[in-house]
Amino acid sequence: MRKKITKAVFPVGGFGTRFLPATKSVPKEMLTLIDKPLIHYGVEEAIKSGMDKMILITGRGKGAVSDYFDHSYELESLLRFKHKEELIADSNRLSDNATFIYIRQRNPLGLGHAIMRAEPVIDEPFAVVLTDDVIDSEIPVLKQMADVYENYGGSVVAIMEVDKSQTSKYGVVEAESQDGKIYKINRLVEKPEPEKAPSNLAVVGRYILSDAIFKYLKQIRPGAGGEIQLTDAINLLAQDEPVYGLKFSGKRYDCGSKAGMLEATIAFAMKDDVLKRSIKKMCKNRF
Repeated sequence: MRKKITKAVFPVGGFGTRFLPATKSVPKEMLTLIDKPLIHYGVEEAIKSGMDKMILITGRGKGAVSDYFDHSYELESLLRFKHKEELIADSNRLSDNATFIYIRQRNPLGLGHAIMRAEPVIDEPFAVVLTDDVIDSEIPVLKQMADVYENYGGSVVAIMEVDKSQTSKYGVVEAESQDGKIYKINRLVEKPEPEKAPSNLAVVGRYILSDAIFKYLKQIRPGAGGEIQLTDAINLLAQDEPVYGLKFSGKRYDCGSKAGMLEATIAFAMKDDVLKRSIKKMCKNRF
């Protein structure tokens, strides 16, 4: 029986320039989708998937991220005074159900470099969550992926179909279908032009990786901008052990873009009866 995935790495050291000027003082992971910051959704997904150790790779100006997963005694005192104890439990639900480890990435040298920073606390397969990708699914995507890992072994990346004209925005896989949802990956191509893309199956921000990935991350050379690309390391990994792609069930929102954040906000609001009525009323009166 394969060892259960218990650790999830969150690379949260980036600047979030697409959301300037807001991200000049607010970490992009703390931008809110309805009433929760983006990172909340990723951590919640990991916990619901059975993981209880969250490793956050942070950088300068990210203090709000660690504060969010800490207790706020002043706030809790105020809520008790106002007899709103239920809000205390709600606010602390994630931090009470996981251990949080913070590792500093002094220089933002790419996703691969951020993951390398986690090596001292990882000696087993682990998950990686990119919080820009918020995925609404009945079964958490990481749980879907963990099931593939347990049944097949090897590393697993989340994939979805995209329009062929959009391949230059994603890492794209060359793969062989196993059962229509699970694919054996031969290689990944980073942001290929449509005419050079090996398929229309794009990688999104969820990974379960063998700890052997660290060996390959150390082997690859920095690419454009001096960044170490995770894609390059996965390609090397796939030569020595299996890497699978899972066409997951769920709806992914690219909250790293303004349009994607707006789409997610509307979609999540429409799942709340009160907000849904407000949106319908607003649209009827103003549009």
